[in-house]
Amino acid sequence: MNHINLLLIIILVASCTNKEVPESLRRDFSNEEQKIIIHSKKIIKEAYFGTLITIDNEGQPRARVMEPFTPDENFIIWLATNPKSRKVAQIEKNSLVTLHYYDKANFGYVSLMGSAYLINDESIKASKFKEGWDQFYKNQKEDYLLIKFIPKTLELISIPNKFTGDSITWKPHQVLLR
Repeated sequence: MNHINLLLIIILVASCTNKEVPESLRRDFSNEEQKIIIHSKKIIKEAYFGTLITIDNEGQPRARVMEPFTPDENFIIWLATNPKSRKVAQIEKNSLVTLHYYDKANFGYVSLMGSAYLINDESIKASKFKEGWDQFYKNQKEDYLLIKFIPKTLELISIPNKFTGDSITWKPHQVLLR
């Protein structure tokens, strides 16, 4: 194989990898989309815990309950984990994940689909470290890793707020965030 063919293969393979998701939110949301985002943030706050869903080596979705941070102004959500956990290995292989929140008391849910990035920067880790976490992360440098989740798509069902989804397909209300 000559060098040009090899270079073309490398470029092709590189172009097929996951593209980074822009960090900033769209700013042109319709009134309806703004309402969906507002109600989604309420459900996220009330639910408190979220379920992070990754894909394992066999293509099987793997779900685990986590304690995500509140979304920031760009709807970026941080999570903390053990760097030796299965989810870290799964995110390294496939950064596309779902973060799902269910608010039983208000009969609603939010699903966020996007990309997860593993962050091991010591200053960022220190800024996110919560009181009481030292029982889980005895050695912050080695036992503690952050996941930066940048959702691209948001889905909402909120029965009390009349966001009930499509009456035939049950498809939830959806907003493209980026």
